[in-house]
Amino acid sequence: MAQNAPPLATGPKLHPRNQSLQNKALQFPRDLGAHPDFQTEWWYVTGYAPSGDWAGALGFQVTFFRSKVASTQESGSKLAAKHLLFAHAAVSDVAGKTLHSDQRIARWSGLPAGSNPADQAWARTEDTGLLLQDWSLTRQSDGRLAAKVQAKGFALDLSFTETQPLLLQGQGGVSRKGPSPQHFSYYYSLPQLAVQGQIRLQGRNYTAGAGSLAWLDHEWSDALLPPGAVGWDWLGINMLDGSALTAFQLRDKAGRAVWDGGSFRAGSTLYTFAQGETVFQPTHWWQSPRSQARYPVQWLVRTPADFYTVKAVFEAQELDSRNSTGAIYWEGLCEVLDSQQRLVGRGYLEMTGYASPLRL
Repeated sequence: MAQNAPPLATGPKLHPRNQSLQNKALQFPRDLGAHPDFQTEWWYVTGYAPSGDWAGALGFQVTFFRSKVASTQESGSKLAAKHLLFAHAAVSDVAGKTLHSDQRIARWSGLPAGSNPADQAWARTEDTGLLLQDWSLTRQSDGRLAAKVQAKGFALDLSFTETQPLLLQGQGGVSRKGPSPQHFSYYYSLPQLAVQGQIRLQGRNYTAGAGSLAWLDHEWSDALLPPGAVGWDWLGINMLDGSALTAFQLRDKAGRAVWDGGSFRAGSTLYTFAQGETVFQPTHWWQSPRSQARYPVQWLVRTPADFYTVKAVFEAQELDSRNSTGAIYWEGLCEVLDSQQRLVGRGYLEMTGYASPLRL
């Protein structure tokens, strides 16, 4: 921690409570499951598996999205689709400096998981459980999460074991996303997940074992992007000392921050960043030869915990999901240096709204 950074607080630093955010506390395991009454929801797992030295590592991403279908598109049938489920998966090959990705999309009637034979996708409401054709993310009887993906050119068969308590982001799990209280998400994270399993990439098998770590985010919202915001920059970093760093900003088309936030947890101490305490400053850009979008692949990120240099492990980690969610975005493995330029963490950087304004 930088000497000129404020010390970690003894408890969360919270935004002033607003009446519109006085919702009942999140309840688990119920809130690990789907929230079909909300417009948008996603479960997002990112991580890495060392292979020999760091130069041979693989990064991976598995994300399931749920989007509520507008009522004007629904029919009177109980079997009519009430939700769209999307899924993205990717593997970052550090040695080859190549991103391999795939995507899925299917309709869900909204009926209980497995009860409608016509459903090719569903989401459980009582606990984490998602199925989209031959892809899945489910909680097992032993409490571990399991991800199974059969994709074009790669496959994932991974399990994730919690090593730390669940982390409620924002104000008890209510994360503000704009100047107006109506723009927020319910948001929790599971950092420092221990990973076991197999990654198959272009016919070769890799084992995820000792040293492999992952991070899970789960968010749901009716109004995430505030007016003027075209996208966001987000970090979820498993620090080498076991702490966890979250940082994000929502940007306008000129690149200015519309809102920012995040948190830093070390042991049992959580510091929740107030608006204005997180500042992203780009220091190096990369232009995609496919989309022509320019992404800041290196940042100086100022937080109350420290001033961090965030560097993409390699630049070409742009994901084209126009066949599902319709977006092109950058999602990739990165490493984090502290203000003394010491390696202190690894995780994922996500940047949206650079190719075109993001639409949820």
